[in-house]
Amino acid sequence: MARYGFDLFTIGGGSGGVRAARVSASFGARVALAEERYLGGTCVNVGCIPKKLLVYASHYASDFRDARSYGWSVDNSQVDWGALIANKDREIARLNGVYGRLLGDAGVEQIEGRATLVDAHTVAVGDRRFTAENILIATGGWPALPSIPGIERVITSNEAFHLKSLPERVIIVGGGYTAVEFAGIFHGLGVQTTELYRGPLFLRGFDLDVRQVLAEEMRKQGVDLRFEAVVEKIERTDAGLVARLADGGALEADEIMYATGRRPLTRDLGLEEVGVELDARGAIVVDEYSRSSVDHIWAVGDATDRINLTPVAIHEGMCLANTLFNDKPTRPCHDDVPSAVFSQPSIGAVGLTEERARERYAELDVYKSRFRPLKHTLTESDETTFMKLIVDRESDRVVGFHMVGADAGEMTQGVAVAIKCGATKAQFDATIGIHPTSAEEFVTMREPA
Repeated sequence: MARYGFDLFTIGGGSGGVRAARVSASFGARVALAEERYLGGTCVNVGCIPKKLLVYASHYASDFRDARSYGWSVDNSQVDWGALIANKDREIARLNGVYGRLLGDAGVEQIEGRATLVDAHTVAVGDRRFTAENILIATGGWPALPSIPGIERVITSNEAFHLKSLPERVIIVGGGYTAVEFAGIFHGLGVQTTELYRGPLFLRGFDLDVRQVLAEEMRKQGVDLRFEAVVEKIERTDAGLVARLADGGALEADEIMYATGRRPLTRDLGLEEVGVELDARGAIVVDEYSRSSVDHIWAVGDATDRINLTPVAIHEGMCLANTLFNDKPTRPCHDDVPSAVFSQPSIGAVGLTEERARERYAELDVYKSRFRPLKHTLTESDETTFMKLIVDRESDRVVGFHMVGADAGEMTQGVAVAIKCGATKAQFDATIGIHPTSAEEFVTMREPA
């Protein structure tokens, strides 16, 4: 008779938890998964998927304007926010069902409710107790808010997906990808949009050229970007919400959205009580195989605060299943992870920024190109595309790839394969471009900047 009720008990039904549970079950493990909110986690419900759908919606205004230059007549175009949100909700509900079916088909027992740790092998969900040889924590993250007067009046990205109506004026506080993406969404949907960030330039951690180019492009479009702006308190007046700034200024809006980061959702799970080490931000400290400080307790995804991206969580979950139940110990690889920001225009990046590359390599060749894409040679838009390659001069390897422009994420995925394989600049140069595309610029840049 088995010592424990399950071989693996997963707490959290997001991308990492579902992948680990489903694949572990396919290897013959007895698996249960508990979720207290919704299957699919942040990405499916209040993250990547609904946000990208809203990005698509917000592009139509500029597409309609550009259409006139191509001979189309598009009149009286306006967004029906209620219809957009209803259609988005229908798609999210479909995906929730898909996740449930994937787990069910794999033989994973699904348990609704909040799960907490009793000891290193026991989980409580309400009045029920479950035992497992291994426990996986995949509870994700949650928006973090500062402690300032009036903070209870703001919304986060969670609530932005469910607004009853579209505001006429919005202030977005934050400088990460969520803030930048929502600034583009609201602006594209016709909302007067202001983005505030406390630092000198947003998107810290991205290549400096990329950050500067995106700021220029967003300002050209009409987004009010204000850097080194600190909100001290938020008030409600007859005119709406007012953000009082540290410099004495004040801004009015109908909604104020905070996108000032996320924290691992690890509080009150019983982790510390059973000896699981957490860092200062509440992230679960894990080793190279995603094992916590307690044997048989593991963690993947945003709860570990390594690289907080959905595909990374999925990768970590897959590695864990192989480690535990496929006799194939596998360390997650966090090198050369490609990423995209669905700003307007969008960003794609893989490899090192120029700043990081200069710390690692003695000599670099840096290639840059900025141009007006072919599409806009007929339109009134002055949007430009920016591309950059960073090359280690000694080995000729391309160690960084960065782009600002339409379809940046789509292009980056392909180039990421080349960089993962160690492609050299000579191999980029030997590749024939596809004409006319913006992507061909990456194989035709010849002179270092």
